[in-house]
Amino acid sequence: MPRLQPLPPETTPELKDHFDFFLGTLGFTPNSVLTMQRKPGLVKAFAQLNAAVMDPAGEVDLGFRRLIGHVVSKVSGCLYCQAHTLLGASNFGVSEAKLAHIWSWSTSPLYTPRERLALDFALAAASQPNAVTDEQFARLREHWGEGEIVEILGVVAMFAFLNRWNDTMATPLEPVPDAVASRALGDQGWTSGKHGK
Repeated sequence: MPRLQPLPPETTPELKDHFDFFLGTLGFTPNSVLTMQRKPGLVKAFAQLNAAVMDPAGEVDLGFRRLIGHVVSKVSGCLYCQAHTLLGASNFGVSEAKLAHIWSWSTSPLYTPRERLALDFALAAASQPNAVTDEQFARLREHWGEGEIVEILGVVAMFAFLNRWNDTMATPLEPVPDAVASRALGDQGWTSGKHGK
């Protein structure tokens, strides 16, 4: 059960453009943002951050950025964000097979060595305390440019915020991301937990 109920979008009409931003990537306005609208400035700031972190003109593939967000969300245990990142990755062309192997990226042949380095980095950066080492960062720089590394870490940082927000609020998971996550990872033990009905 959510700790604060998401409000209908029409509660704050001046946020319509910000709500509509999410229609292009998810197909709906997420309950996380509908809960945030109690503080309109927070919705505006988050939409701006999300637009920058997930900028289509960026260097890192949009689907892969969502997989980075998934790894970060797995570290924190946020089931809501795990489902949303799988939906986002799927919407940006990541195959169902690759989604189903996200928890085993380090051994799956579906992930390239370059992708594994980035996901290992995301895992270390999302850990508490931060587990990124100088050696790991040096290996990352051998395969990813500085701009790409900034984009990768931007995803890590944004999902750190989202994970804490949604897990604390017990944000209710919408049906579409729930279905995508259940299909991709349900046989591996994924459930919507406190974010479910």
